[in-house]
Amino acid sequence: MPILHLILLAIIQGVTEFLPISSSAHLILFPSLTGANDQGPLIDVSVHLGTLIAVMIYFREDTRRIYKGAFGVVRGKIKTSDDFLALCLLIATVPAILFGLTLKTLGFDLLLRESVGLIGMTMFGFGIVLWWADRKGPVHREMQSWTMKEAVILGLWQALALIPGTSRSGITITGARLLGYGRSEAARISMLMSIPVILAASTLGMFDALRIANFAGLRDGSIAALFAAISAYIALSIMMHFVKSVNFTPYVIYRVLFGALLIWWAYA
Repeated sequence: MPILHLILLAIIQGVTEFLPISSSAHLILFPSLTGANDQGPLIDVSVHLGTLIAVMIYFREDTRRIYKGAFGVVRGKIKTSDDFLALCLLIATVPAILFGLTLKTLGFDLLLRESVGLIGMTMFGFGIVLWWADRKGPVHREMQSWTMKEAVILGLWQALALIPGTSRSGITITGARLLGYGRSEAARISMLMSIPVILAASTLGMFDALRIANFAGLRDGSIAALFAAISAYIALSIMMHFVKSVNFTPYVIYRVLFGALLIWWAYA
């Protein structure tokens, strides 16, 4: 892949991964708009690892808590708030893994990625749902009150993100807002939920990626991971600052306009 396309791809992944505007929709359309070949599994894994690094650095204190709590989960002893946080994140990850395996087994994963019309509809429709949830949801709850039941609920919301165009961050923020979490806390929960999901997806994809990797591929993967990490960190910083004083309406407007354009492109 040409270096410019590689950098553009990494930046698109980094910017859109944590904004509620669907990274999958942009990445699926990237080859159609640029004429580039499919990036392949190694680049996919690399850009996701880059975004994982970005969110772990930005939420480094929470990441430290998750790391400590993971040992409590492994031992089966949930004694501290760190243990409970790690357990809730694990519970919230299970629905997405099960749904993803089901789609892959049935062969629907590739089918969904090929439908521009579907991507446009999910961009548009779930954008409206985000707007409604952001206006309706109360703002009094903080992450410390997160429960295992709510982890299951948000995990089910997160599983919907496997439908291209939905947006993992957008749909989990929507669910958290409906549960009563404030905008910053909803975004924080959503970002932390991304850590085990990206880690699981990258681990699974790494086997295929390393099987066909060569020096040039590893070099391209490193470049992609770097630019994805930088762009993701910047986008994440802007969004977390932005939601403290402004609602999610600007992202909704972008989703609705982009979704309408994709629907027109697919069916006109």
